[in-house]
Amino acid sequence: MASNWSICGACNNQQITIQSVVWCSECKEGLCANCKEHHTVLMGTRHHATVSIVEYKKLTTGVCKTHNEIYELFCRNHDCLCCKCCVKSHKDCKDLTEINEVIKTANREDNLTSLENKKREIEAEIKQTRSKINNHLDKIQDDLMNELMVMEQKESIEIRKLLSTLRTKEQEIGKYQALFANIKQYASDLQAFTSMKHIEKDIAIAEKFIQSLTKSDTTNQVNISCQINKSLQETTANVQNFGEISVSSDPCDLSIQKRKDKQAQITVALPTRNMDTMTLTLQKLINTDLSNVRGCSILPEGRMLFSSYSENKVIVLKSDGSKDFEINNIGGTFDVVFIGDDSIAVTSSGFSNEINIVDIKNNKLRKTITVNSDNDGVAYKDGNLFYCAREKGLQMISLSDETITNVTNKNLYYSYVTTFEDKLFYTNYNDDSVTCCDYHGNMLWTYKDSSVLEHPLGISVDNDGDVFVVGYHTHNVIVISPDGQRYRQLLSSEDGLRYPWVLHYEQLTNKILVANETKDTFLYEAKLV
Repeated sequence: MASNWSICGACNNQQITIQSVVWCSECKEGLCANCKEHHTVLMGTRHHATVSIVEYKKLTTGVCKTHNEIYELFCRNHDCLCCKCCVKSHKDCKDLTEINEVIKTANREDNLTSLENKKREIEAEIKQTRSKINNHLDKIQDDLMNELMVMEQKESIEIRKLLSTLRTKEQEIGKYQALFANIKQYASDLQAFTSMKHIEKDIAIAEKFIQSLTKSDTTNQVNISCQINKSLQETTANVQNFGEISVSSDPCDLSIQKRKDKQAQITVALPTRNMDTMTLTLQKLINTDLSNVRGCSILPEGRMLFSSYSENKVIVLKSDGSKDFEINNIGGTFDVVFIGDDSIAVTSSGFSNEINIVDIKNNKLRKTITVNSDNDGVAYKDGNLFYCAREKGLQMISLSDETITNVTNKNLYYSYVTTFEDKLFYTNYNDDSVTCCDYHGNMLWTYKDSSVLEHPLGISVDNDGDVFVVGYHTHNVIVISPDGQRYRQLLSSEDGLRYPWVLHYEQLTNKILVANETKDTFLYEAKLV
């Protein structure tokens, strides 16, 4: 009698009835899940092939009806199932195969069919995904191209507006130049004077416009760039855009310089100054008759200021060097700087913790500001005073609300400071250095060479950012390039410098005032070579 394939044979021998899950053709019995595990590890049965009861059931209807034995073989010649007794009538058949092998072959054929079907499904999914990616990339590419077009049109419009404005101003300047030529050739001195007064306001407006170009970014070189989004290499779920359009600006080569002569001409030109070929021409030797000169400055209209620390006074000289007036009884007098509105600021060094604001039109003290330190060199920019506060470093005070901001903490003694665009330049008497930093105190460069510049004091800057410094013990004036990498000596003891203390570069007229500590002061004009 054939074994019951639905019952585990091993368990049945132990009088336990458990449903089988696989059939072993070699053992000719079914096995439950537990016995199947033992069957696969025992040495005598580990290589037996088994088939699931479900698959085995598909290929057999049970037992041979002729011999009442379980079908074990399959005859491919006669395409029929055979039990062990049926084999006798198929002894000449060469294609007798165990049912288990037939089942495995059938499973592989089913597997091939399923693989083919799965392949078609995956291909369809890949094509659909690719289509989604293409559509997504097409959209974000179009968005980027539109953004690029809008950005380019916007910047082009701004540039064309500026060009149109400059052409208009160029025509206006041409008219003034023609008018100046006529006045110079045909008008009397009185007529020239009255005519100039009538057009003075128009000239001032034109000058203000031209000068404003250097303080704005309208003349900067505009660049358009694109940074491709790196997430394009990832899945489309992370790709939200094709890239980003950015606009940058590089400083252009345009420099606006204002000069005043008898005809008050306006000049718009490309920068041509070269510190290596710059020449200084002595305009005037001035005897200030002062001792311990600590500060000097040139006022916009040409008058000159000097402060004497030991004499506690500030004197104002006319442009010809003659004395205009002096200011006394305002406390300590160290450095001086013009702050507009007919006013100057005067620091007091170690004399007091005060900075005095003086009205030089009415010759009187306008205001006293108390700070929290000694104060030496001072510079003015956009409503703020930058001053050297000795052990507290470099500080800034707002003239509007008198709030004090610390710029650097470096100990500075007898130091001077000046400004240019977004940079500060200051000297350090103690270590023979000149330092450039930003308004937050971040150092950009330091120049130091005691063989060239020993005990630097006064400092000033021209229209191109060249830095002029006096060397107290080297008896000289040097100019340092805007990047701090190069220098050139302009004046020395052979030019009459003896313990020079301060200097001032007037950017409107390209005049340089250099003051020895005692009496002698030199007024030079810088030639634009």
